[in-house]
Amino acid sequence: MHVSTYLGLLRHAEGALADAFDQIGQGHGDEPDVVQLCELLAGKSRAHVEQLQAAVDRYGEDADNEPERLKAAEFGGARSGGVGLLRDLQDLYALGSFVDVTWTVIAQAAQGLRDPDLLQTASACQAETSQQLTWLNTRIKQAAPQALIVAP
Repeated sequence: MHVSTYLGLLRHAEGALADAFDQIGQGHGDEPDVVQLCELLAGKSRAHVEQLQAAVDRYGEDADNEPERLKAAEFGGARSGGVGLLRDLQDLYALGSFVDVTWTVIAQAAQGLRDPDLLQTASACQAETSQQLTWLNTRIKQAAPQALIVAP
């Protein structure tokens, strides 16, 4: 059974997403909404890691460094300026999408295992991940015209 592989992958991905939200929020202190929302969304990802503990206790967890590799490839530190913010938000969206689809995989496994607790956790956490992605998409739409059209 490979559920433990995906539980490890998901816990690490959520942790990487939380760290990335923190990094981008701190790096864009001139954007108060970004600072506050990134802090809030990082907390949600950290809570997801904690909520997975019961499933890890049942099925185990295999370490996987894939989310760290993805994060390392995309996050070399917060970029500066409007275009930098736009790029950082896109990177967060990519990592968040990885987390979202991994929740889908875990939810499917929970159904196959007939594990209502894991399914409930996956459904609730995926809904919050969807909210994270919605905010990122909205903020990207807000940042794009200013960053791409207005002269620096």
